[in-house]
Amino acid sequence: MKYLYLNGKNSVALTYIEDSSKGSIVKDVYIDNIVHVFEDDENPNKEAYAEEIKRNFYKKLLNNQFENLVILTGAGSSVGIGNADKKGKILSQLWDDSENELTTAKFTLLCEKLNYDDKYDNGEIIKNLEKLLSIANTAKDYIPKDEIDIADCVDKIKNVIKDRCTLELPENSPHTLFINKITKRKVTFPRLKLFTLNYDTLFEQAGKVGNFTILDGFSFSQPRMFSGRNFDLDIVSRNNSRVKEEDNFVPKVFHLYKLHGSIDWCKEMNRIYQKENVDDALMIYPNQSKYESSYDQPYFEMMSRFQQALRNENILLICIGFSFGDKHIVTAIKEALEQNPSFQLIIINRSIDTSNENLKPFIEAAKEHSNITFIAETFVDFAKNYPDLKSYNQEDTNKIIINLNKDSNETKSI
Repeated sequence: MKYLYLNGKNSVALTYIEDSSKGSIVKDVYIDNIVHVFEDDENPNKEAYAEEIKRNFYKKLLNNQFENLVILTGAGSSVGIGNADKKGKILSQLWDDSENELTTAKFTLLCEKLNYDDKYDNGEIIKNLEKLLSIANTAKDYIPKDEIDIADCVDKIKNVIKDRCTLELPENSPHTLFINKITKRKVTFPRLKLFTLNYDTLFEQAGKVGNFTILDGFSFSQPRMFSGRNFDLDIVSRNNSRVKEEDNFVPKVFHLYKLHGSIDWCKEMNRIYQKENVDDALMIYPNQSKYESSYDQPYFEMMSRFQQALRNENILLICIGFSFGDKHIVTAIKEALEQNPSFQLIIINRSIDTSNENLKPFIEAAKEHSNITFIAETFVDFAKNYPDLKSYNQEDTNKIIINLNKDSNETKSI
């Protein structure tokens, strides 16, 4: 049985049969663990029907207004997104790119010297770049350079990761659509808090396209310097006097926290800046010591804010494309589930993969508890189907642009 949606008593699932000519085809659709009986025999599209029911379920859930809304995104919110030449990738794809950069011969030698031989049952190597880098960081001071320069290999792999995470926001991106929808909230509610584990700047670019103000911990003055106190700021309008102070909060503002750093962060003289074209980016690269690295600044500030956010009342956390492999993040989420009775968790992943040991406890819990929801959905489709709350419309007033070129009489508005 393949689940598409899990939330306590509510579920959507499919079963399949093998066809010699068509491969796997849908046999039955299960709604709330009961097989759905179609009224006619006109060969209905059972998979499309199940997808529609799934989306109706989570749209109804998301139409509820939660006072505190927190988003956490992982690689799944960037994979496959970018321009034609460069799109977001998962770690196994970065493994292949690293092998191409070092050459297959050198990459194979690196694995041999590090005694990395993790394989699947069929003998295929497991492309766990995080584990490989963890071993390399430990071994680089002990393996002679005349055999292989481990430190140089690690630096080249890090450069590959940074390069592949330097992405351009495409037109009609899901990031822009998603931000426009999730920031439509009552002005009396706290600002949206968006935490991401990704190094790329797709959300920042989306915010710029949508004319948003992003509170990301950096100063508004140049050069942009980091201070945790900047997260306590907000944007208000003082042009019009109003009876209620909260009515002065301007729309299109959200908080952005990059838990593992960013391609445009750097550290100079113990100060952290945000700049373009950074050579030595301030990032926690994939390795199994990420938990320890999160205690350094600015990561500690970000992580503290994440833990604090999950302790608020009437809170919804939506995890998108997160594999639940980061111990420090998962620990905070588990604590919220155990200690915060008003905490709601929605997990969006491409599939509800019961073979993923990191996700398995949450999948099982979603079958039993209504405060945990698991949805099989890509970020692109989730952004499209996220309910658009028209009652909190925050679109900019159309601007009229007059073309003063004497050779053209065109006038247009945007």
